[in-house]
Amino acid sequence: MIQIKQIRTEGKHCVDEVSSGQGRFGECELDDKMHPMGPHHLPFYLAPGSGTDVLMVVMGVFLVAALIWVGTLYLRLHSLPERMAHKSEKLQFEIVAILGLLALFTHIHLFWVAGLLLAMIDIPDFGTPLRSIAGSVEKIADAAPDAGAEANLAPGPALADRAESEAVLALAPVEPVNLVALTVESVA
Repeated sequence: MIQIKQIRTEGKHCVDEVSSGQGRFGECELDDKMHPMGPHHLPFYLAPGSGTDVLMVVMGVFLVAALIWVGTLYLRLHSLPERMAHKSEKLQFEIVAILGLLALFTHIHLFWVAGLLLAMIDIPDFGTPLRSIAGSVEKIADAAPDAGAEANLAPGPALADRAESEAVLALAPVEPVNLVALTVESVA
């Protein structure tokens, strides 16, 4: 119940001061009766005089839930380039992760956009073919006859004849092969 007390001012008195119980300083206490022009029911969003404001509690819970949801959505969106680059090479993933952290801590959104674009692009793998070529060259180098053994040999007539025959074969003209005639002959 809400009690409204009116302080007596210059000569004005409450009509029922004596019977209703006058306060120490000439205050008049109002009774429980509602004014005839007042509403007979209160809207649901107004809190009762004594009790809990249900709407405020509901809005507080909603605000906390919305804050957690928006924060989760923001962090999920922020980590999108890293999740996209996770399938790519390690170096590309690390660069995208660094760009994401820079965007997060500096608030320069261009880093995030650059990380997203880098995550979307498939960078060709140059390392694997080059490693394969290097491995093949090492195998060839190991499989070749000992270069030291050939260097110890004196250049004799057999070695000179071999070098000449290789030079002649390298300079000999190669005749074109008619592939259509070969396939017709092999089918027939």
